[in-house]
Amino acid sequence: MLKRYTSNDTTWIDLFQPTPEEIRAVMEEFDIHPSVANDLITPTFKPMVELHKNFVYLILHFPAFRHTHSYEENQEVDFVIGKDFLITSRYDTIDPIHKFSKEFEVNSILDKKEKNNDTEHIFFLLIKKLYKSINHELEYIQDALENVEERIFQGEEKNMVKELSFLGRDLLNTKQATNPHKETLESLKEVGAEMFGKNFYKQIDTILSEYKRIRHNIEINKESLNELRETNNSLLSTKENETIKTLTIMAFVTFPLSLIASIFGMNTENMPIIGTENDFWIVIGIMLALATSFFIFFKYKKWL
Repeated sequence: MLKRYTSNDTTWIDLFQPTPEEIRAVMEEFDIHPSVANDLITPTFKPMVELHKNFVYLILHFPAFRHTHSYEENQEVDFVIGKDFLITSRYDTIDPIHKFSKEFEVNSILDKKEKNNDTEHIFFLLIKKLYKSINHELEYIQDALENVEERIFQGEEKNMVKELSFLGRDLLNTKQATNPHKETLESLKEVGAEMFGKNFYKQIDTILSEYKRIRHNIEINKESLNELRETNNSLLSTKENETIKTLTIMAFVTFPLSLIASIFGMNTENMPIIGTENDFWIVIGIMLALATSFFIFFKYKKWL
């Protein structure tokens, strides 16, 4: 699907799961190199920056969180940045791009004449939107970790093992997806300056600041996650030890009772007590006396 947005002298083409016909039309209109046109229609697993005669080609991957519409761990976005046009190509519904397109469309309808309404400015606004979305997701993870902390100390340690694993997966996916961004943006800084001028440096530095903020938030959440996981595991281990301790004491208390019951259940002659008056209650009394003695002994040793 192809959507076209125009503001002043700048055109933004947003391609969502583009067809060969749409790619061919864009290639002819904006003089896109065939190799780049081919990459726009097929996913690429690594980030890339290329300088062509009339545009810069950039590929970035962004973490896919639980609201993604596909089964991919990362969402790829291809950018073709020209002097008076911007082309984006993607294979999944990405909420920040969808929201940005609505804002861009409204600005176009209102015909806002802004000084910085050129291609590179639109590109930077879009990248910032994508990065802010990642930061919002990291803030959601931080809130989730705070909720997990409360529930851990409310006795829900067992349920929190799964919750912590889900949050750890999201953090790991975010970290892996954004790992190559710094190197890619640094390359874009040099390549873009050749086409758009030295002012491109300042814009990239702003984006790198957003990137550093993301990495900082990832590390903070990762530290919190590790601390909560250790605390949760310690509490689970303590509970398991207490349960095992209780079961062991119960087994130790009931062992002599079972032994006595087995002895008096032997099919032998001249069994003591057996056959006398109230023999059943005498045996039960002996068993209760032993159980009480063991219980008092365990209390004295502070094992209970």
